[in-house]
Amino acid sequence: MTVPGYVRAFAHSNALLVSHVHNVLTAAGIPVELRNLTLGGGAGELPLGECEPEVWVAPHNLERTEALIRQALHGGSERPAWTCPGCGERLEGAFDTCWHCGATREGAD
Repeated sequence: MTVPGYVRAFAHSNALLVSHVHNVLTAAGIPVELRNLTLGGGAGELPLGECEPEVWVAPHNLERTEALIRQALHGGSERPAWTCPGCGERLEGAFDTCWHCGATREGAD
């Protein structure tokens, strides 16, 4: 279904990445339309930019959409990195358990 007045918010040759963006936006309650999911086979016969899977949203949702996409693709954790008290391994802030020894981050419980 093509919704009039929608604008392209994201396009990429990787359909899985486009689907991930679609899922992030849908989970945030933003109505989303996917386009060009099956045109990859036309690359070469059609311009490459016209064959990429795309995510489209209503113009009034574009600013929020772009922020959510940036966070989903480049985000990372706002929590600081930490050093495991059990083995001294340096870990990213997104993790509460040490991959090396299984110790739990202090204050994570």
